[in-house]
Amino acid sequence: MTPPAPAEPFFLEGAPGRRFCLFHPPAGRCRGAVLYVHPFAEEMNRSRRMAALQARALAAHGHGVLQIDLYGCGDSSGDFGQARWAIWKDDLARAAAWLQARLGHAPVLWGLRLGALLALDYALDDARGGAHPVPAMLLWQPVLKGSTYLTQFLRLRMAHELLDGGNAAQSGTAAMRAALQAGETLEIAGYDLAPALAEALDGLAPLDALAPGCPVHWFEALNGAGANLPAGAARASAEWQRRGVDLRLHALACPPFWSTPEITVDEGWLAATTAALQAHADER
Repeated sequence: MTPPAPAEPFFLEGAPGRRFCLFHPPAGRCRGAVLYVHPFAEEMNRSRRMAALQARALAAHGHGVLQIDLYGCGDSSGDFGQARWAIWKDDLARAAAWLQARLGHAPVLWGLRLGALLALDYALDDARGGAHPVPAMLLWQPVLKGSTYLTQFLRLRMAHELLDGGNAAQSGTAAMRAALQAGETLEIAGYDLAPALAEALDGLAPLDALAPGCPVHWFEALNGAGANLPAGAARASAEWQRRGVDLRLHALACPPFWSTPEITVDEGWLAATTAALQAHADER
């Protein structure tokens, strides 16, 4: 196997500002392109190591991989409080166009957690517009529903306020949603959440309704060997299969590296993802 070239950092012009990108050139003959769609808020930071290792592994097997910090995230322009769902989808379109021009391949979308929902939402828009077709998707532990995920995120602030002796009624998720609907930006776990972004998350269709028109490799972490697939994931995957999605479901015993307090790496998860993309490339 040809060793991959060093990753290439650069800034991609966006609207507004610039997006920090890291491109992993394919080793040897290019077998395809991959665009990584990172998760939300602190989950992005906790999964950086796994994302970096996976990008390098895919590049070593001939796939050019682009990691992009979406607007308001990481080293890109803007603050998190300025982030908007529509801007993030535009970021994906710009990144996909860059990869297509660089490698001559439409990129596979690789999304983690809320990034998986963003990738799916973008892919459905793309299917209607047809500018940059999505040949396949790699979904890591996709969020099942934007509104439920928003509730879980709001509870981080509620837990902090309760620990500080706050009133549960005043700090409940219903009260926080009312504040957001009134136009207030909320600080949650160090991140400013804008009302417009919260509204977009609340309005997202659930995962089972976002059935894509391309092959999908879905990776779901289990608590241990022999554990059952979570009910929500089982229901959504069954609905996708009923609707004719070419779905390959990979249920693996793996720690939730996107949420563990310490940096967590799972080699089995990385190997399974690399093998899945290789199989997709071989089938084309």
